[in-house]
Amino acid sequence: MIQPDLAQLATQLESQDSKDRMLALAALRDVTADEAVPLIKKVLDDDNLQIRSMAVFALGVKQTDECYPILVKLLETDPDYGIRADAAGALGYLEDPRALEPLIRAFYEDTDWLVRFSAAVALGNLKDLRARDALIKALDSDEVVLHQAAIAALGELKAVDAVDHILRFAQSEDWLVRQRLAEALGHMPSPKSISALKYLEKDSNSNVATSATISLKRLEEQAS
Repeated sequence: MIQPDLAQLATQLESQDSKDRMLALAALRDVTADEAVPLIKKVLDDDNLQIRSMAVFALGVKQTDECYPILVKLLETDPDYGIRADAAGALGYLEDPRALEPLIRAFYEDTDWLVRFSAAVALGNLKDLRARDALIKALDSDEVVLHQAAIAALGELKAVDAVDHILRFAQSEDWLVRQRLAEALGHMPSPKSISALKYLEKDSNSNVATSATISLKRLEEQAS
């Protein structure tokens, strides 16, 4: 693979043409994190929201010591809810345990559902059981997407003691909630999980039924 010219990319990131800046940012996937992050920082305040979003995401992928504090600041102070949501997602990719507290804070305090959704997903990516209580609280939300995110995240945490809390969604009207439940139970070995998955195997939605079958097979393999 031919290494991109860093000086050329740096110049391109200062172009007046947003397409040039976007292409340069995309090209940074082929350079090391230490080389990429200083260039990503050039467009974190870009006028183009799509470029800003790409830059924030890139900080979760190109990981250096600088990324964590930048992402936390964006999560806590950026006026654009989309950027705050992107920052939450990127913190999940970092898998830095320090992100637990700012993500839980964003989940409880941010006024936008998309940020809370991204924070819940990111808490699952951290795989830190200390997130369990916040995720269980999300199950009482009025927002169905938060149910989806929280159930999936509890599955990522393998929080077997949360099975009783998520089983009430086995008859949710939203099939995506039922699918997330079927997927999550595959990471939560218990008699109740197996019983619920056998029920979900008969779900009227084929995606839910297939996910339940896959999860049952996973639990059987683990048991053997």
